[in-house]
Amino acid sequence: MPQNVVLPGPAPWGFRLSGGIDFNQPLVITRITPGSKAAAANLCPGDVILAIDGFGTESMTHADAQDRIKAAAHQLCLKIDRAETRLWSPQVSEDGKPHPFKINLESEPQDVNYFEHKHNIRPKPFIIPGRSSEPTASVHPQSDVYRMLHDQREEPTGPRQSGSFRVLQELVNDDERPAGTRSVRAPVTKAPGSAGGTQKMPICDKCGSGIVGAVVKARDKYRHPECLVCADCNLNLKQKGYFFVGGELYCETHARARTRPPEGYDTVTLYPKA
Repeated sequence: MPQNVVLPGPAPWGFRLSGGIDFNQPLVITRITPGSKAAAANLCPGDVILAIDGFGTESMTHADAQDRIKAAAHQLCLKIDRAETRLWSPQVSEDGKPHPFKINLESEPQDVNYFEHKHNIRPKPFIIPGRSSEPTASVHPQSDVYRMLHDQREEPTGPRQSGSFRVLQELVNDDERPAGTRSVRAPVTKAPGSAGGTQKMPICDKCGSGIVGAVVKARDKYRHPECLVCADCNLNLKQKGYFFVGGELYCETHARARTRPPEGYDTVTLYPKA
């Protein structure tokens, strides 16, 4: 049903358009900004705009409609067509006016009396007219098949046991063990981490932390490659050789300074044979 809507100016108006003659579609409102002037005027997505400020939109392109809306300064008059369907609006009314931010999520009551069976109520059985709903036996009560089935239902049957279980049960119940049998223990599976040959992580003699990766062994001491340094000048001794003096590692210069031969003797460096 066509109706006129007036939005007080100035812009923004708070709605988005789509369509136009260039899209072969009518101009339709696709989005309403909550709390905007369009929301206060009760515009809804899906409203078809028939006229803008008195100008019909039958021959308007999308750009022409936007320019016509932007030209409105004091107020915007829209003629819209809304389908005659009942639309549920989740707005909350206060003092007779819709609130721009509050939303009512309460569902509307529905009439469910037209359902024959309610929830959690056992439905009635389907009965063909002219026939009884009582179950009838498909086997004659005097036949051999009926008697066999009837006897099997009445006779209680004990639990079934396998042949190996019966043999074990007889061995447990008998006081005397039969000849040729002996007691055995179940195998015990050892945990993967319980092996005795677990290799320990070497500890660096200088920094005291564990060594992961490359390790340097000097006599009975382990060090990181970067910890293999002179105790005096911190010179890295890798590929240069090292000397033990008093349990510490030194370069050749500081090792000579710490080792003084007796008077009349000279210090001679001896290298191990390859």
